[in-house]
Order: sequence, then structure tokens, then C-alpha cells
Amino acid sequence: ANRACRAPSTDAADRPPGKSALSSDAVSVDRLAPLELQRLLETWPDDLHDLAREARALVLELAPALRESVAFHSLCYSRPGAPFGVIGGNACLISRCGEHLELAFLHGASLPDPDGLLEGGGKAKRRVPIRTREDLRHPAVAELVCAAARHQPTA
Repeated sequence: ANRACRAPSTDAADRPPGKSALSSDAVSVDRLAPLELQRLLETWPDDLHDLAREARALVLELAPALRESVAFHSLCYSRPGAPFGVIGGNACLISRCGEHLELAFLHGASLPDPDGLLEGGGKAKRRVPIRTREDLRHPAVAELVCAAARHQPTA
């Protein structure tokens, strides 16, 4: 089943069935080569590898138009062509945080969080600790990824 993020209802009628509002019409979207992914994961504890791959699959399934790269020792997902690249266009990051992962949102303070999953008190960045597959599979995690992928930061 395609779980790509749903578009705001205002333009849904203009899209072909099954086309995500975040899907790219471009022929290719930047993805890490398997070796690049492996190099990053080799710097993380072995027991986080499968969880990181599952988190990656979730982000790519929900927001397939995002560009994938390695930045800040993390898997970084950003909107292609956004001003200030992986920072200004950032949707989320999958990062190692000690012995667990975190799904980080550089613009997280601007995201809706009705379930209260976001942690952090800085000016903008928020994160969701991911210790188990159950943490990753919480429905609000997918909602946060989708909201972040749609978010357009202001200056």
C-alpha cells in the first residue's frame, strides 16, 4: 500500500490518483548509494542498523520527493531546490543519539505535534527518540514526517 503523505485538500483534485503531493515529477530523486549508507551505518552501533534502515524506508515511502544525503553524521532528507540546501529545505534527519536513534526536525518547533512526541527546547530543532520499532511505527511519527516534508520555513 502506498503511504505517501496526503496533499492538502485544496489541490488533491488536480492530481492523478495515487500521486503524492510530495512526489516529484523529476525522473530521479537523489538517493544514497548502498555504499554511502553502509559507510554511515558502520559508525553507529550494530544494533541500530536495522532500525535505521526501517526509519529510512518510512521516510522515503512517506515523502518520496525528498532528497537523501548524509549531513551532520546523519541521514538527511530535504526538499530539492530549497534555499540554503539541507538546512533551509530540511524535512528531517535520522541520527544516532547514544545507544538509540532520533528522528530530528530542524524546523520542529513550527510543526503541529498533537501527540506530544517532539522533545527539545531550542529555538527551532525538535526530535523524537526512536528506541524501538514500536516508537517508529507510532502513527504520529508518520504525521510529523509528512508535516515536515510540506513545511516551508520563513526567514
